[in-house]
Amino acid sequence: MSTKTDWIQEEIDGLQQAGLYTNIRTLSSPQGAWLMVDGKKVLNFCSNNYLGLANHPKIVAAAKSAIDEYGVGPGAVRTIAGTMSLHVALEKRLAAFKGVEAAITFQSGFNANTATIPALVGKGDVIFSDRLNHASIIDGCRLSGAKIIAYAHNDPISLEAAIKENLADYRRALIVTDGVFSMDGDIAPLDKLYEVAQRYDILLMVDDAHGEGVLGRGGRGIVDHFGLHGKVDVEVGTLSKAFGVVGGVVAGSKTIVEWLRQRGRPFLFSSAMTVPDTAACLAAVDLLEESTDLVDKLWANAKYFKTEMKNLGFDTGHSETPITPVMLGEAPLAQQFSRELYEAGVFGTAIGFPTVPRGTARIRVMISAAHEKDDLDKGLEIFAQVGKKLGVI
Repeated sequence: MSTKTDWIQEEIDGLQQAGLYTNIRTLSSPQGAWLMVDGKKVLNFCSNNYLGLANHPKIVAAAKSAIDEYGVGPGAVRTIAGTMSLHVALEKRLAAFKGVEAAITFQSGFNANTATIPALVGKGDVIFSDRLNHASIIDGCRLSGAKIIAYAHNDPISLEAAIKENLADYRRALIVTDGVFSMDGDIAPLDKLYEVAQRYDILLMVDDAHGEGVLGRGGRGIVDHFGLHGKVDVEVGTLSKAFGVVGGVVAGSKTIVEWLRQRGRPFLFSSAMTVPDTAACLAAVDLLEESTDLVDKLWANAKYFKTEMKNLGFDTGHSETPITPVMLGEAPLAQQFSRELYEAGVFGTAIGFPTVPRGTARIRVMISAAHEKDDLDKGLEIFAQVGKKLGVI
């Protein structure tokens, strides 16, 4: 007898047959260079924990202390009774860290994008969006109701051509791009995109989720990396990657931030960041402002690992950052490679369609300051072993 959900099971069966089904593994340890995953101790090459802060003692202590003082949950949305002194302090600190007039925090980086884009453009407006932008940008664009025009990846010439052809037909416009593209590790040419935005007087927005804590002076992000302070209208970021906690942030002018307080729907209709998360984020800012040691170690580790992977014969794509895609092609091979890595002691997840285009499946290795050279050498040894076994190298 058929049911109204039969089609869902058929779709799931199809994913499994195509090698596109996502098997979700379970961690039973804190984040770090090594993890307990499904009961097995493995080297962690998956997490976005760039600086190793997710289990840093100072951040853990800050969260515990804040719970003792303020409790756990904020109990309301920010605009009713959920704005606590910790939220205000974090936003001031993040604005100072980023070198902008103001900042506003959200519950996640995803929410930050879905809050910001619909607040800036709507029906009758146009968005010029990089073809490889993150799903949260795509969803934010769709929610806005604005016309979405994709330009060729990281191509200012394509962007300008799209603007010339379409701008006159719309009321307002927004250019939006990822800063660091999470699957390939390449960096948006933000300086060139800014020049285009200036020529046509268009708002420019960058999602720096994978750049904050990684690029720029002491991890201040892509705007700092290119020396574009005061020139990029909107910087969106997450506090769940290099900062090691959770949450989103939008940084920019006082005018834009105040507008988001009035019209950013996740800010208006979803409870605020929790107390321990907010306190932990403040502690992360402290650590980033105190020293560049963790950022320097992250980049040294990334350079070493990438160089050795290339020497082994692996294709690591066009990455310019610690994100290291190990390109394998078809999803079934990537999934088999991931299983073999796990059995040998490395946690490296296969990534395929729809996260990346068909035929570009990969293992995305996320290097961290938490890794020591011995960890990287162990990972290289196992990658070589599996790569040879499966005929990749």
